[in-house]
Amino acid sequence: MTVGRRELEATLDELRRGVVDPRAGLFGPRSEVWAIQKDALLFLGAGRAALLQLAHPFVAQAIEEHSETTVAPHARFVRTFERVFAMVFGDLEEALRAARKTWGVHRRIEGTLPSAVGSWRAGTPYEANAEDALEWVHATLWDTSVRVHELVLGPLEPARKERYYQEIKRFAALFGLAPERLPATWPAFHADVERRLGADAITIGPAARRIAAFLLRPPTAAARPLFRWYSAFTAQLLPPRLREQLELPFGRAERALVAASLPVLRAAHRALPDSLRTLPAYRAGLRRVAGDPHVPPLDRAYAHLERLAIELVRRRAPA
Repeated sequence: MTVGRRELEATLDELRRGVVDPRAGLFGPRSEVWAIQKDALLFLGAGRAALLQLAHPFVAQAIEEHSETTVAPHARFVRTFERVFAMVFGDLEEALRAARKTWGVHRRIEGTLPSAVGSWRAGTPYEANAEDALEWVHATLWDTSVRVHELVLGPLEPARKERYYQEIKRFAALFGLAPERLPATWPAFHADVERRLGADAITIGPAARRIAAFLLRPPTAAARPLFRWYSAFTAQLLPPRLREQLELPFGRAERALVAASLPVLRAAHRALPDSLRTLPAYRAGLRRVAGDPHVPPLDRAYAHLERLAIELVRRRAPA
């Protein structure tokens, strides 16, 4: 099944009816989503989420054939997080605009798998708005956020994870996914992710392997130590089957490297001020809800750089 315009608008209308304060958007300062997603350290999970998404052959083939990821990776990164931050931390209208924009981009992305991958046959048609692919992308984002939080920042109580999961169903609705398509509870969601990770439908194929190799390749010799560490950190978060398919090394040296880095990351997180520990989009959301027009100098500088980056992307890459 594919999410069409009618299905998208139906879920967006349902979301709108459930919003009490449009300034707070779909979540707001009292939500578990803001409480957990505010930490910049969760970006450490971007590699895992990206590689898991590539393990769905629809996603990998769509990116290889329709995305500028391997030509201008910064373009996809900036555009993706511009929309995600609008959905999570923006007001209601920002979230809905980002949802419609994302659907519109996805609507133009379709094709067929050139070769068999896992349980998928060669010639299988794919679409970016296919429900199965959207559900998997959604699952990788939120499953990864909890795993990184618990690895780096500490465990989350089951009740918090349950509240978090019930809230993120609203995020799924921004992609036209009706709540009844999703597992009912956090334990059911976790079990579903584990089941899919063990199934042949989630498999690293040739397109995924090529894109992953590009993403994990250091751009310069000076960046090699950082990329070696990040590759090891990402490998730890991946299931062994996919890690082996990607040929990511994770022996004694890599495990020791990650283990040694975790106390450093935790200490840095405790020592940093909120202005560096939390995301600018989160702080902007807090100010908007409070009606505070004052923007701190650091956030003004960040917003200026972000606008420059977005403008550069819009000039150099297609929408």
